Amino acid sequence: MTSTSARPDVLIAASLPPHLSQRLHAHFNCHDINTLSEAELAAIAPSIRAISSKGETKVTRDFIARFPALEVISVFGVGYDGVDAVAARERGIEVTNTPDVLTDDVADFAMTLLLSTARQVVHADRFARSGEWKKGPHALTTKVTGSRLGIVGLGRIGKAIAKRAEAFDMSIAYHNRSPQSDVGYRYVADLKTLASEVDFLVLSMPGGAGTRALINADILEALGPKGFLINVARGSVVDEAALIKALQEGKIAGAGLDVFENEPNVPEALAKLDNVTLTPHMASGTVITRTAMADLAFDNLQAHFSGKPLLTPVPR
Repeated sequence: MTSTSARPDVLIAASLPPHLSQRLHAHFNCHDINTLSEAELAAIAPSIRAISSKGETKVTRDFIARFPALEVISVFGVGYDGVDAVAARERGIEVTNTPDVLTDDVADFAMTLLLSTARQVVHADRFARSGEWKKGPHALTTKVTGSRLGIVGLGRIGKAIAKRAEAFDMSIAYHNRSPQSDVGYRYVADLKTLASEVDFLVLSMPGGAGTRALINADILEALGPKGFLINVARGSVVDEAALIKALQEGKIAGAGLDVFENEPNVPEALAKLDNVTLTPHMASGTVITRTAMADLAFDNLQAHFSGKPLLTPVPR
């Protein structure tokens, strides 16, 4: 499977949206990893100059080493925790992602999950559809306006969530690697302390080794039986077994989860619980935003092979 074109050889290392896949195939000599045998992949490896992937796709040091001509890795998504960016930089390989264009949708969805979970919208929908309403009113739910919000990770998305929360007159505090000088929200250096002081703990930090299972049993215990966990970050940032136990035992009031440890597999124990709202990693999933993400992922590759500056290289 050698290249039959003068166009750059690109390895598609993940299942990409049709809009992006079509543009890649129209401009580059593409090879889809899902259709290649190990022997076929080894045969084309010396000619691969770019990899197109998703943020959670595993592009490890060993995987990168298989492609001696690799120049750039374009990630469809703001997170790039699946990519060994350190190994890439050691080889002079650029890594790009798609920030900014999805900030509003993810922030919107964080508030959607927060409201849906606090007001038990999914459960209430089933309650109304099933005819249970005829037997009596739905149970009372949790008020959002005026409540206390804690945000873990005050980057672009975290700040956009805070902006939306202001409209609900929520008091806002945050935990970050360091205080942000451009915001007036209260900084809390200790994550457990933050969890103990809020009604809703929203996660918007990056994934990766540095944040793996950051939300553990101790943090959930601190959040308490009236607290809610909302996750639009990565499934890896939560100890999922500890979360399930906390939900089952009433150690926290509920959770709104758009991401999971082993997607697309949602633990059966979570699916059985009424005090959770579960969605299939769709926070950025609007037509406009996913199209813009696809365009940016493509444009980064196009810029690289045209000798132009990359639009959104990941921070070094």
